[in-house]
Amino acid sequence: MASRSITTVDELVTAGLIAAGEEAAAAAVAEHYAIAVTPAMADLIDPSDPLDPIAAQFVPTAAELVRTEEERDDPIGDRPFTPLPGIVHRYPDRVLLKVVHVCPVYCRFCFRREMVGPQGDGTLTAEQLSAALDYVRANTGIWEVILTGGDPLVLSARRLAEIMRQLATIPHVKIVRIHSRVPVVDPERIDAAMIDALKQGGKTVYVALHANHPRELSAPARNACARLVDAGIVMVSQTVLLKGINDDMTVLDELMRTFVENRIKPYYLHHPDLAPGTGHFRLSIKEGQALVRALRTRLSGLCIPAYILDIPGGHGKIEISERALAGDPDAGYCVTDPQGNTHPYPVKK
Repeated sequence: MASRSITTVDELVTAGLIAAGEEAAAAAVAEHYAIAVTPAMADLIDPSDPLDPIAAQFVPTAAELVRTEEERDDPIGDRPFTPLPGIVHRYPDRVLLKVVHVCPVYCRFCFRREMVGPQGDGTLTAEQLSAALDYVRANTGIWEVILTGGDPLVLSARRLAEIMRQLATIPHVKIVRIHSRVPVVDPERIDAAMIDALKQGGKTVYVALHANHPRELSAPARNACARLVDAGIVMVSQTVLLKGINDDMTVLDELMRTFVENRIKPYYLHHPDLAPGTGHFRLSIKEGQALVRALRTRLSGLCIPAYILDIPGGHGKIEISERALAGDPDAGYCVTDPQGNTHPYPVKK
């Protein structure tokens, strides 16, 4: 059992997670993007497997140094919809509240990789958090607040409880959703104090769990999720469709069934975003559609997530059904956003 998180290239080498000769490339990646692998994830990695799907998510490689022309620093367009620090207000009835910009692990495909980590946008100050909460109070159309970042469950139970108590004083906010990897990557953090913090104020609370491979749902992770669900917190899943990790019918089948068996409703299957240095993770939309079609032939409806594309530039999410896109999978698509406007979506040349 690893004793603490791995956060440097030297520690990756010592743990046997980087082969001889790969240190320089990993160090070059680390100059731009944060590294962190929790003990729970490090212990799931098979260092003898060069294609290990857990290692591929967290261990930096030279492929991240390759940036393609369609990639963007802000691929889903957070910044144009940020009226003040910590708030992203893209949809009328909900806002993102990004209270912290650090994570327990750093995914190599992260769409906010330019914003998170020690070099990122930082944690909100007390004054910034107060201003963000005042923004939510002033905008009475906000029905849902989504705590994200970074990972909000890296906060102490005390600080999280205070945020939940503040949200409890805003009558038009009915739903608080938490986006987190913590229940799988650091399951021991989901203790009685953390659960009590989430329940402060009596709002309806959802936890959207990010997991991409069934091996992530270890026994400790399943126990952490059970503690949340038993406490009355609803859980849904978010998964990114990733080449070499879960772009396989058997893997996706097992992952979605495992979610449902653990009382987690499959919610979103994200097409990978156009984040810099992540092209090696992206499969084509055509390939993704074929996988989702096949899933529908073999899984209960309870197990089927929505296959989602976040339109570059901040134009919102669409479900990538067969009729949602116009164009040619070889030349590029035209996608229609929730307001009925059309936007080009590039394909890799």
